[in-house]
Amino acid sequence: MIREQDLLIKLENDRYYILASSSYADDRTRVLNNGNTFAIFDRWGDIKQLGTGVQGLYHEGTRYISEMQLSINGQRPALLSSNVKDENEVLSIDLTNPRMAGTDGETIDKGVLHISRTKFLVEGVCHERITFHNYDVRELVFDCKFSFAGDFRDIFEVRGIVRQQRGTLNEPELIGDDTLRISYVGLDNEERIAWIRFTSPMSWDAQSAYRTITLPPGQRVEISYSIQCTLRQSVQPLLNYEEALGQVFANIRRKKNLISDISTSNEQFTHWIDRSKKDLISLLAETEHGYYPYAGVPWYNTIFGRDGIITALETLWVAPEIAKGVLLYLAANQASTSDPFRDAEPGKILHEARGGEMAALDEIPFRKYYGTIDATPLFVALAGHYYRRTADNETIMKIWPNIERAIRWIEEYGDIDNDGFVEYKKRMESGLVNQGWKDSHDCVFYEDGRLATPPIALCEVQGYVYDAYRQASYLAKMFNRNAQATAWKQKALTLKRKFNEVFWDSSLGAFVLALDGEKKPCRIKTSNAGQCLFTGIADKVKAKRMATTLMQHDIFCGWGIRTVSENAPRYNPMSYHNGSVWPHDTALVAAGMARYGLVGPAMKLMNGLFSACLYIDLQRLPELFCGFSIRHGEAPTAYPVACMPQAWSVAAVYLLLQSCLQVTVDSPRRILSFDKPALPEYLERVRIRNLMVGSGVFDLELERRDWDIGIHLITKPSDWQVIVRR
Repeated sequence: MIREQDLLIKLENDRYYILASSSYADDRTRVLNNGNTFAIFDRWGDIKQLGTGVQGLYHEGTRYISEMQLSINGQRPALLSSNVKDENEVLSIDLTNPRMAGTDGETIDKGVLHISRTKFLVEGVCHERITFHNYDVRELVFDCKFSFAGDFRDIFEVRGIVRQQRGTLNEPELIGDDTLRISYVGLDNEERIAWIRFTSPMSWDAQSAYRTITLPPGQRVEISYSIQCTLRQSVQPLLNYEEALGQVFANIRRKKNLISDISTSNEQFTHWIDRSKKDLISLLAETEHGYYPYAGVPWYNTIFGRDGIITALETLWVAPEIAKGVLLYLAANQASTSDPFRDAEPGKILHEARGGEMAALDEIPFRKYYGTIDATPLFVALAGHYYRRTADNETIMKIWPNIERAIRWIEEYGDIDNDGFVEYKKRMESGLVNQGWKDSHDCVFYEDGRLATPPIALCEVQGYVYDAYRQASYLAKMFNRNAQATAWKQKALTLKRKFNEVFWDSSLGAFVLALDGEKKPCRIKTSNAGQCLFTGIADKVKAKRMATTLMQHDIFCGWGIRTVSENAPRYNPMSYHNGSVWPHDTALVAAGMARYGLVGPAMKLMNGLFSACLYIDLQRLPELFCGFSIRHGEAPTAYPVACMPQAWSVAAVYLLLQSCLQVTVDSPRRILSFDKPALPEYLERVRIRNLMVGSGVFDLELERRDWDIGIHLITKPSDWQVIVRR
């Protein structure tokens, strides 16, 4: 008998599950995203509920359109090709006709009618243009039909949650001969409406629009329509196809300027960087507080605190404006009261924010959910690193009260049992069992495989807290708050000393994964311990030993660092958190190694992920992949429901390159420094353009030589210094 839990795969950032049958990896679907809207199409550009049942047009946590299909003379066109364009902005599909009877009774041979479909999303609207081109030597007469349906299911329903009650799906309403209105009134009393508008009159049969087309030889005809997703009757003025597409490209150009341009002597490595930049741009949402990187497409196309902060840290040296938007948004949404249902406490930083009917009704706690142990110290740490990168006094002064409240949360709520370490324990059954970045229910365990009992103090979280104190002390000193600076510096030193005494396990050659509620250690080798290098909490001797441990074959699979050693009792390379490889995790470990002067192992990790991306479609590193050992000549094994693109995965290349170059931007002192930079053999040169510093920019080239790295300054602000330590 198959138990229900055996059919479930754990999702990254919540305790709610997705059916294993919901994998879309084998469906070869096409995904578009723009802000709070995303769509999953099949390769034909249609939306059909076959197999996985996840296709649809989604907006603010709700699937508005669940069926959408184009047919000609009652048949589905034959697929020629289907691709999302390079900037992730347009889905382009080429189709042709099957052999069929024409509307005039004449047989139409296969492959004489070319059908081009182009789709894109912008501001809650899906635009599509269909072009029919007759390549036959005679006139073609045929019917084209567009069928639509909307189920308005919450994204968590689509992902597998069964609701006992739903709202009312209204009868479709035809408005004139060019508009169909499909609507749903939820239990939250909100009406969600899909407005389907054609730019020219159509004939209608229920929820299907059709037209008979007479097309002379060599001629073409276009049909355009849009689907606008709205809440209530709030219909915004609608741009036509060309205007809307122009807006998409204008948004892309504006976002491109936020991120430095990097090219290299290795065409494939440059493509990895370019692909990552384009993916990151596609995930940048514009909020009232600035840009925020949404976590990943499709299921995490929303704000996550931890993901946003880590992405901002990975890209800080090349794109500080992202960090600014993250800091301002999270400060504005910092918890101010205690709410057990949302795991909220005063000063705590947001874990995730969701729209949709179920969130509005509190059927799920994710409207604003704070069940994360690490976002709060990471917020403080990011603030310090951001100031060092930018010298942005205004932003730091604006969020200074939030920084102080976050520190108070660490001290008053984070340390549950007053042992000097920060722990977590969910406050209600609806909350997450585990609240670190690995939040699967089974990812924190003892050496015999039993699950750890809370409250749980994760090793990497102590590192985040250490860095939070250090960065808070730095900021306090910069703004002449000397008493706070001294106190927080001392707390950082005390935590570092105690952490190295309690968490280190010499027989493992690593820090233990965690301490349980009785202070019993979880003696498992994990990537979590590697992240302790990233924050600098590890003593130098232990850091070097850790690096040696992490590069052994049981945890380094050749592509990257496994989340747990293959010798661990719960190791499973196909699991979400117990043996898989997460690119962002490997990048953090690499950055940590480089921090301690271990650039060689860091470059080996970069090489592993670079090699992996060469086998992956578009060189786009996914959220994660399976942790099987590298098999030369074969691609890494895909994880079935991994998000692609995922913000902190596509941002990993920037942190990896920074780790090799050991580049630091110190804006308060106006110093750009390189501390014993290195480049792997496959990178002879690296060119960095538009590295923004204050009101100026750097443009420079680094070249690998036999004995060191040469740096050629092409453009340098006159009031800045460049320091190279060799």
